[in-house]
Amino acid sequence: MIQSLCALPRASRRAWARCSLLLTLSFVVASAQADSIEVLAAFLKTTQSAQASFVQTLSTPARPGRAARQKKSIGHFSFIRPEHFRFDYESPYAQSIVADGRTLWIYDKDIAQVTSKPLTPALLNTPAAIIAWAQDVKALAKVFVLEAEASQAGLEWVKLTPIQKEGPIQFLRIGLRSTQSGVSLASLVMRDAFNQDTLLVFEDFIFNPKGLTLESFAFKPPLGVEVIQGE
Repeated sequence: MIQSLCALPRASRRAWARCSLLLTLSFVVASAQADSIEVLAAFLKTTQSAQASFVQTLSTPARPGRAARQKKSIGHFSFIRPEHFRFDYESPYAQSIVADGRTLWIYDKDIAQVTSKPLTPALLNTPAAIIAWAQDVKALAKVFVLEAEASQAGLEWVKLTPIQKEGPIQFLRIGLRSTQSGVSLASLVMRDAFNQDTLLVFEDFIFNPKGLTLESFAFKPPLGVEVIQGE
């Protein structure tokens, strides 16, 4: 092979070298992208529960007569697979989103209102499907088209596009960080049907915390609040 290559004209050898380089780079990129799906699979398999703090940024695009806007929120979240999770927003407004295994509760403290809806339909085609519902990649693939993306800023990225096109979101991007302790959820990006982007950045991620129990996801509407039954 070496003798054959050396026998080629100089221009042909340069072309062959470029071709070999491109093939090598293509293999490296393909391997890296394939690994992000494997990292997601590891996250779903090994992280059965977790808790973390988060910063959420909601970006609304510019529209006629209105400039682009951003709104930031902070809070804490936790989950136990497959059907228990909660997001507790602390600022700028107090709100709790709680899944207790049967019902999804949304409590807006400032307006003294609680909305409830059956859990299973509410989970599909949402970030909660990744965080709490899906047990493995095969389960996710039933509701999302999975697309591996290149690594960025030390995170492995996977894009998830809902198979059901009429849902509330266009796509999700999940950023995962591999450490000696396991695979943590580092970032999640969601673009909704109104072209709004929601970025969640998670910090202080704790794998399978011992103090987290199903009782942590019990919710009872406070006395005196309005309760709205959703579908």
